[in-house]
Amino acid sequence: MLYYLYLLKDFFFPFNVFRYITFRAFYAALTSLLIVLIFGDRFIRFLKRLNFIENISKYLKETHSQKSGTPSMGGILILISMLFSTILWANITNRFIIYLLSLTLYLGIVGIYDDWTKLKKGDGIRPLLKLILQAIPCIIIGALLVKFPVKQGYGSITSIPFFKNLFINFGYLYLPFIIILVIGMTNAVNLTDGLDGLAIGLSLIMAIAMGIVAYFVGNVKIANYLKILYIENTGEIVVFISAFLGASLGFLWFNCYPAQVFMGDTGSLMIGGIFGLISVILKQEILFLIISGAFIIETISVILQVSSFKLRKKRIFLMAPIHHHFQRKGIPETKIVVRFWIIGIIFAILGLSTLKIR
Repeated sequence: MLYYLYLLKDFFFPFNVFRYITFRAFYAALTSLLIVLIFGDRFIRFLKRLNFIENISKYLKETHSQKSGTPSMGGILILISMLFSTILWANITNRFIIYLLSLTLYLGIVGIYDDWTKLKKGDGIRPLLKLILQAIPCIIIGALLVKFPVKQGYGSITSIPFFKNLFINFGYLYLPFIIILVIGMTNAVNLTDGLDGLAIGLSLIMAIAMGIVAYFVGNVKIANYLKILYIENTGEIVVFISAFLGASLGFLWFNCYPAQVFMGDTGSLMIGGIFGLISVILKQEILFLIISGAFIIETISVILQVSSFKLRKKRIFLMAPIHHHFQRKGIPETKIVVRFWIIGIIFAILGLSTLKIR
């Protein structure tokens, strides 16, 4: 909303600053950060009063017994603060912001319902129903992006890292590709959310990298210099990502070891989904898979574990996702988390380097 103050620049020229993405991005991050820090403790007490306490899996009793009594559904705090900050600082008539706000709210509601059913009934939404609920917005938004492409003739293409102006045209397979990517990333973050600060820390790293990509793609001079696809109006996504960064940094304050609150599916489903969609809007899906490499590793470990047990009746890891394998080997939780953050930083740097190495 504050974006429109720039229209008053003829009456008071300092209002012109609201035109600038970098200015609004900074304050979007600061706004959401302060909201979480100010209201975090009260919100955690509120969750405890409602008895929204995380149910510790029987498989994790040995290593996670100290987490008993910790409230879940903390993702609501991320959701509310980033939505408020985005609406306050972004251009809410921008079609990409509308898509992202819609998906954020939708997946947040799905996550809230899933968490609520887990906490109150002992089991969440049935897997098939959850997949269907996740697919619905992907189909709608994906179809809109294909029908009304970000750039004429670019409706079903994706950029290839390391090469100048090289694209893959998926044709009719692009919509299924979008659905698989967004749903896959949604569940990848969900699988990673198993240790204090792990998923939210990796999400922060991923968000910083994708924020840089969004700024480059939305800036015609930088895009032309780097020989990457320029997409008009995508720079506004930086404001949205900044709102997420502030909210997530504030949440990490309460989620770092020992966690005072877990974000639950409310946060994890939303995070994976919105960044999957951002990569689709920017036409940087493959680059995004590199940047989110730590989440991919976690997901692959689960796929390998399940496949091996079904086919060979043997487990590859002591427990999956792989962060639990390292826990079972006696490595302290904080060391595992920090090492995964380092891995996340390596993947982010590798991904960003492809923008220049062409």
